Amino acid sequence: MSKNLTKRSADYSKWYNELVVKADLAESSAVRGCMIIKPYGYAIWEKMQAELDKMFKATGHQNAYFPLFVPKSLFEAEEQNAEGFAKECAVVTHYRLKNNPDKKGELIVDPDAKLEEPLVVRPTSEAIIWSTYKNWIQSYRDLPILINQWANVVRWEMRTRLFLRTAEFLWQEGHTAHATQAEALAEARQMNQVYADFVEHFMAIPVIQGLKSPSERFAGAVETFCIEALMQDGKALQAGTSHFLGQNFAKAFDVKFATKEGTLDYVWATSWGVSTRLMGALIMTHSDDNGLVLPPNLAPDQVVIVPIYRSEEEHAAVAAKAESIKKTLEEKNIRVKFDNRDNFKPGFKFNEYELKGVPLRIAIGPKDLEKGQVELARRDTLTKQFVAENDLCQIITDLLATIQKELFDKALSYREAKVTSVDDFETFKKVLEDKGGFIAAHWDGTEATEEAIKAATKATIRCIPLEAKEEVGQCVFSGKPSNKRVLFAKAY
Repeated sequence: MSKNLTKRSADYSKWYNELVVKADLAESSAVRGCMIIKPYGYAIWEKMQAELDKMFKATGHQNAYFPLFVPKSLFEAEEQNAEGFAKECAVVTHYRLKNNPDKKGELIVDPDAKLEEPLVVRPTSEAIIWSTYKNWIQSYRDLPILINQWANVVRWEMRTRLFLRTAEFLWQEGHTAHATQAEALAEARQMNQVYADFVEHFMAIPVIQGLKSPSERFAGAVETFCIEALMQDGKALQAGTSHFLGQNFAKAFDVKFATKEGTLDYVWATSWGVSTRLMGALIMTHSDDNGLVLPPNLAPDQVVIVPIYRSEEEHAAVAAKAESIKKTLEEKNIRVKFDNRDNFKPGFKFNEYELKGVPLRIAIGPKDLEKGQVELARRDTLTKQFVAENDLCQIITDLLATIQKELFDKALSYREAKVTSVDDFETFKKVLEDKGGFIAAHWDGTEATEEAIKAATKATIRCIPLEAKEEVGQCVFSGKPSNKRVLFAKAY
């Protein structure tokens, strides 16, 4: 199997696109801007789903499902949210097709089947969910409501890229309702922390937690918390967001509750989500010119066993040993694939699993049987060693933990080396062009300055770090007073 991947150093964007397709993760579909997630790519997404779902349920959330379609009048109820997504909305206006009398075999929209009210294909579900919560909430006893849904959404993007930005994508969206502002804020912070923990511990990607600037907030939010990651090309990627919605949606949909004191008050809200964009982050953080590099905690197959043989007799003996090793490893909850296909040579398989990023590869042949050993190869370092069969299970267990940690440490070292503090705009532009990464700079807090910097450099404020220290300074662009550095970067 020939990989023939473009080098990252030659064309990072082309390398990414080729890798997604050649590693069998996804491909473009017949629908412009939409993708087909192939079984291997979906298996990685399923691992993400499973781990996140455990974390959501551990924090008291339940899964539910709400309609794909949102009546236009409901969508318009929260003005900021509606305006923020209006340009990306797909809208259903008719419910039937009919045969074209002038052209046999062609279907046309039936003009007599026009909907009484247009339906927006959900770009996000706040509107339909809050119109429902109105029926669920009467008293403080009904709160909190902690709901998550796994769903697809549509945002009609003009420029798309597999996983990173598509017209339809998969995600989860949490929607919670609370009796107090403090509870809702605590929820928004908690879920941002859940995202950070997941991305760091399972995806081995270090993130910076922060707040979005007002212009970068989710439409309809009072505050947006986020996690920001840095890709190998020095560009940032927003890996997850958690929104404190205040009482905006409760007021828009008239969702009130009787307090313990006997008064009526509007409910406090949050929403939070991550999407298949995380697949793009995973690919771009760890992978190399040979293909994917997957962290063991998320790899569908943590170990692959490739048999080497010449005769049927050798095949039978090697396969029996491979099955035995597979069973032993699986008893330790290690995910193992034994590739016993007889229509591909070992070299082809080696290339295939290197391209697909399987963390560890075992090769075993007749000579290895005689010596009671196997050849064990690491995907991340491309190193090999011979390991005695009796030691194999413990070595693999230890190596998987080592690989997970070393991938995180490598990504963290890269990011730390790419955070640069600057104090003037000329340096800002030079660092952005020559070095990339995050630029820590003072900002005067105005949208006008933010837009001016974006227009001049294409860099945006990725976040105001939660751990940012108070520091008296001057805005890197306007020279006006500032008391905190924010992080700028070019981003996906």
